[in-house]
Amino acid sequence: MTIQAIINNAVKRLKLEGRLLTPDAYAEAFCKEAKKAKMNVEDCEHLSKFTKSLNSDFQKDLRNYRIQTMNEFVRFLIAKLNRTNSTQASDTIESQVLLAKRVFQVIEVLHNKEASDLARKTIEILESGAQANQIDSFRQLWVNFLTTYDDTFLQKLREHGNIDTSNLRKTIENLNIKVAKSNSNELSFEKISKLLTASFVPSIASSMNETIADISLRIRKNPDILETETIEKEIKTAIALRIALDKESVKEMIESIDGVLDKLSLRLIDMIEHSDNSTAEIQEIKKELESYTEENSSNFKTTHKKLYTIALALEENTKALSIDLKGHSSEVSALSAKVKKLEKDLEAAKKESKEDFLTKLNNRRSLDEFMEIKEAEFKRYERNYSLVMFDLDKFKNVNDTHGHDAGDAILVAFSKILKKECRKVDTLGRFGGEEFVAVLSDTDTKGGFIFAEKVRKKVEKSRFMYKGNRINITVSSGVAERKKYASLESTLKASDDYLYKAKNSGRNRVEYKR
Repeated sequence: MTIQAIINNAVKRLKLEGRLLTPDAYAEAFCKEAKKAKMNVEDCEHLSKFTKSLNSDFQKDLRNYRIQTMNEFVRFLIAKLNRTNSTQASDTIESQVLLAKRVFQVIEVLHNKEASDLARKTIEILESGAQANQIDSFRQLWVNFLTTYDDTFLQKLREHGNIDTSNLRKTIENLNIKVAKSNSNELSFEKISKLLTASFVPSIASSMNETIADISLRIRKNPDILETETIEKEIKTAIALRIALDKESVKEMIESIDGVLDKLSLRLIDMIEHSDNSTAEIQEIKKELESYTEENSSNFKTTHKKLYTIALALEENTKALSIDLKGHSSEVSALSAKVKKLEKDLEAAKKESKEDFLTKLNNRRSLDEFMEIKEAEFKRYERNYSLVMFDLDKFKNVNDTHGHDAGDAILVAFSKILKKECRKVDTLGRFGGEEFVAVLSDTDTKGGFIFAEKVRKKVEKSRFMYKGNRINITVSSGVAERKKYASLESTLKASDDYLYKAKNSGRNRVEYKR
């Protein structure tokens, strides 16, 4: 068969299928006819070639979704890219930039003018959101500095004392230079700044707060700012943050000790209740542990002493405990491994789950996938659809007044109303919090408004009861039709914008493009 014959057959195929003779439709029909004629055409082999270059997981997904054309392949890749989580990469980059700024801030306060100036300029370009070429140019400046740096000037100090090129402070301290003492009894701002910044360091917590680090750096670089009026508030903030960090660490220590005591107490109680050989001393330990409260656990020295005493008593009087623990060691290890496996399976199940745990509607992930399918149908077959965004009015007041259990009950009741009012071809999902989305197939703006208005009236008339109390609830919504917008994203944004218009116009209403 000739190429011309395949072309003629492709045109006939499109006519029989009632499809328009567009470039994409023709390319698809041509490749099908070429395959039917068992003729290899290079342009028709792109999909197969690209598929083979993907990893096995992607190839499996392509088979499951029955991807047949390049358009379907491109939309599949776009959907995959849109579902990738960029938050982790963004957080990593942000942390790396912050780390780099801190390093340059350290270099800036060191005793080398050239390095300090270069560090200050580097911080400026990092904070201004510089492009890659700008960052590369500064990287080259640092390379130049590293390769041309000359510390032979320190050798000029050799006659005054020992030189240590790796420790400038030690070099200065070794110099035999006498410094005249000041007769002034007043402390300089420089000395005060050192004392202040030292007081900002947490005494218990192991980490330093970023805000504390910033204030400390500013004071060390410019001690004269201690004369300004605004610095007092910042110093108080730094001290308060330091105290908060210490308190948090103390709380964690107490919780850790309490956890040890709870486990030890429960184990002793179990031994005593299942053993006929309990000694009087173990009975006393049990009573002491039961009376041990958080109030007296706040004294770390007392806590340490009591725990040490208990440990000695256990070592001397409960050898059976050690034997018992050894006997159950393998059993505990097996249970631990089983728990870890169950936790891993549960986490995987949560990721794969497409159902919101509370309302039993589609969750955000499942909703996104369905909207991508509707978008593909719209692009291929021009099947219109509408998005309706719902938001329960003043829902925070329900949680604040009646509690979160009442709020959950309202969400479940509202989801049942949505299910009752929608069609089988429609899809409902919980978008987040008290926000819901309905994807209405083959529906224009008018149809979306009718659906949203039915739901609004039903909610307004419903009697939401919780523990004998009636809770009045209304709902606002926004409607957007796909044909009126450039993309799925802009349609979703439009429905959200109209929802907020309904909110700002008095709530309990439906808004759409008129």
